[in-house]
Amino acid sequence: MAKRDFYEVLGVAKNASDDELKKSYRKLAMKYHPDRNPDDKSAEERFKEVKEAYEMLSDPQKRAAYDQYGHAGVDPNMGAGQQGFGGFAEAFGDIFGDIFGAQAGARGGRSGPQVYRGSDLRYSMEITLEQAAHGYDTTIRVPGWNNCDVCHGSGAKPGTSPQTCGTCGGVGQVRMSQGFFSIQQTCPKCHGTGTVIPEPCTHCHGAGKLKTTKTLEVKIPAGIDDGMRIRSAGNGEPGLNNGPSGDLYVEIHIKRHPVFERDGDDLHCEMPISFTRAALGGEIEVPTLAGKASFTVPEGTQSGKTFRLRGKGIKGLRSSVPGDLYVHVQVETPVKLTDRQRELLRSFEDTLAEGGDRHSPQSQGWFDKMKSFFA
Repeated sequence: MAKRDFYEVLGVAKNASDDELKKSYRKLAMKYHPDRNPDDKSAEERFKEVKEAYEMLSDPQKRAAYDQYGHAGVDPNMGAGQQGFGGFAEAFGDIFGDIFGAQAGARGGRSGPQVYRGSDLRYSMEITLEQAAHGYDTTIRVPGWNNCDVCHGSGAKPGTSPQTCGTCGGVGQVRMSQGFFSIQQTCPKCHGTGTVIPEPCTHCHGAGKLKTTKTLEVKIPAGIDDGMRIRSAGNGEPGLNNGPSGDLYVEIHIKRHPVFERDGDDLHCEMPISFTRAALGGEIEVPTLAGKASFTVPEGTQSGKTFRLRGKGIKGLRSSVPGDLYVHVQVETPVKLTDRQRELLRSFEDTLAEGGDRHSPQSQGWFDKMKSFFA
């Protein structure tokens, strides 16, 4: 039975580009593949015909011979019957390679070893609230890597050299085919490097690098908050096969402050005052992260009253103005009184009783609620 024209089999013109050939082959191979058409001899024969046509036309030399001499210009031993169904996996290898991350070296020996980016590192740093508010420059020591002085980074014993991996042919990837799928994975022999070291360097044990420590300058920006991270590009672990290094992330943790509690850009603090100051009113001073500030406590201030000092908080990283400081007043009851102080307080209490309910508005309101409750 005479073979059909290869271009006719693939349904493309004679001047079709390589991309057009591949696109048509993928479509037809998907349609007629035996895994999708079990026990269908007609589909199996059509798949072999499509595969043979693509194998011939995808090779520039074979295509040129076919264009000039037809079927007589190509070796009939390259037909589909000698190759099985492996061509399908090869045509779709780049698709599945992308899915499973095997983008480099996805075509066997045509590419070099797989390149891998180094892992990121995390460094936890604890700073004070003042340092977070005003900014802070410091240095840290993190792991680093230097080339081995003995093997000069090759990993091989002096006088020897790494050899091409026999399992993957130096590609760093091996192809695993099973039925419809073809998946590439890192070579288990060389672990993606494409080379093996028969005699490792005794100083670095074949790694080519030695772990050390390096000192980095870190600039903590003013307004940083707890849990935020600072990225130091390229200071993570080194990549594989000359791949880029990972990054270092400095994670900020703010120590608990003895006076202030932070809420975003705002600050909160509790301010104890004497009951006489609360009763008479007056000006009091409060601490802030920038020094001292003062405000007036009105006469008759009750415990728990909150005063807002605008702009006395923290200016956050993404804020145009500072937050506020909220001062929560706590009226302090005096302790360890002398006999004279007790006598004065009892006299004072008597004068309050003579004045009636006007001196204790909260107590009167509370007693009114109690009367209503028991009624």
